[in-house]
Amino acid sequence: MKRFTGVLFAIALFLFSQSATAQEQDFAVKGFHLDLRIQVMKMDALKAFAKKLSEQGINTLVMEWEGTYPFESQPLIPNKYAYTKEEIKSFINYCSSIGIDVIPLQQSFGHVEYILRNDQYKDLREDQKDYSQVCPLQVEGNKKLFTALFTELAATHPSKYIHIGGDETYLLGHCDKCKAMAAKEGTSKLYIDHIKMLCDIVISLGKIPVMWADIALKHPEALQLLPKQTILVDWNYGWDMNNFGDHQKLIDAGFEVWGAPAIRSHPDNYFLTQWEKHFKNISDFIPVCRQLGYKGIIMTSWSTSGQYSTVWESSDDITDLYAIRHVYPITGFNMLLHAYTKSLQTQKALDIPEFIKTYSKEQYGFNDQQSLSFWKAITTCPYEVSQGEVMAPQDITVSQLADSQALAVKTLYALQPQKNKEEFEHYRLMADIRMLYLSYQKIEAEVNDSTFSNSKIPTVLVQLKKLLSDAKLIDQRFINLNKNTLYADELKEENDLRDSKINLLYQRLAKERM
Repeated sequence: MKRFTGVLFAIALFLFSQSATAQEQDFAVKGFHLDLRIQVMKMDALKAFAKKLSEQGINTLVMEWEGTYPFESQPLIPNKYAYTKEEIKSFINYCSSIGIDVIPLQQSFGHVEYILRNDQYKDLREDQKDYSQVCPLQVEGNKKLFTALFTELAATHPSKYIHIGGDETYLLGHCDKCKAMAAKEGTSKLYIDHIKMLCDIVISLGKIPVMWADIALKHPEALQLLPKQTILVDWNYGWDMNNFGDHQKLIDAGFEVWGAPAIRSHPDNYFLTQWEKHFKNISDFIPVCRQLGYKGIIMTSWSTSGQYSTVWESSDDITDLYAIRHVYPITGFNMLLHAYTKSLQTQKALDIPEFIKTYSKEQYGFNDQQSLSFWKAITTCPYEVSQGEVMAPQDITVSQLADSQALAVKTLYALQPQKNKEEFEHYRLMADIRMLYLSYQKIEAEVNDSTFSNSKIPTVLVQLKKLLSDAKLIDQRFINLNKNTLYADELKEENDLRDSKINLLYQRLAKERM
């Protein structure tokens, strides 16, 4: 993971030497981003979550509705979990009553698989195999589609803002027409012409366009072509400030800027939550945003990567799309949410050890030693496993990683919270899910070793059968802890996906014994 390096340190050092007035800078927008691409929350749970945000000082909710918004003009876009218009209006009215402005986020360049998967929109695709992005040269079709979507969103959202997305447009200049255009006038023109068109639609509806800043930073020469009321959101999940481009050019461009850290992001998945990374992101980035004079902060919370795996019906037609990299539901991240809102209440950087100690005491009744044990347990060896190798700065085997996780699990079960026991159960469940995963990874490493032979299959099948039995218990706990937040079908889908590799390997090795 890229860390805050010399560039960020130099900026922070300079800014903290500025006047007391600058140091007292507060954020007008104190927001939270909720991603409903998967893990769609029940409406009662959504309202309860908004209430919790409001009670902790949040005044803005950025809703990435995706397929849950009931577009009437485009009936193929809503999915099976789509809310009704009445539910949407009720939710927004409720949020307004508790002091929260609801900003709709409508992806309108990249990350639009859920739209382009339908044949009705095939002419808008940048690529006929990768449905993630619209072709910016399909001007009339894009304008018609996004005018319709923005118009519906504007009708139900009183907020003065509409977030148009605009991030991670990796296919820029991909199709033949765009490739020719990029060669002639530059890739930045492909990007900015489409973004400006989207901003103009939003402005024509009496709203202010908001957009992610990553691609704009890559094409700073195009920034001056954007409408001046456009708001840029500088998202940074723990990397150098110049990761996307020369950050000073963003500051000098004169736009209103909001910052965006994350409490769920890559490489988090069901089997790994990098708690320490997210705490550092809060502690490091928010003070810098304050010192830079950013007008808002939006904490992002990604339930998935935003990329999809395609199931093909034929060489040209798809059957379905599956979201890549599912993350544990938002129900398990109350501590990080509280750390974020706590950081907004002070001009100082979040003191992570002190926060953990105080939170553990207030929420769970732990003493200082128990708090430290808890922190060590959830942050132990936070490394990915990729194709059988542990992605760590030092040499660690999967078996060693599993041993460390076993100790973490033991610690979490030894700790006995005096209150908020259900919240604490999420940590135990996440730890058990990771332990199950690493146990499977040890088996996978064994069967992929060159010395593996048929004679070893019976022993492996016994081990896999034990894991499947453990998985059933974990699945039921997952349902019990999340049934009030997610729909039953979602819970089943999440469990099935999480257990799929164990099932598949068992079926493959047991084929001659069934």
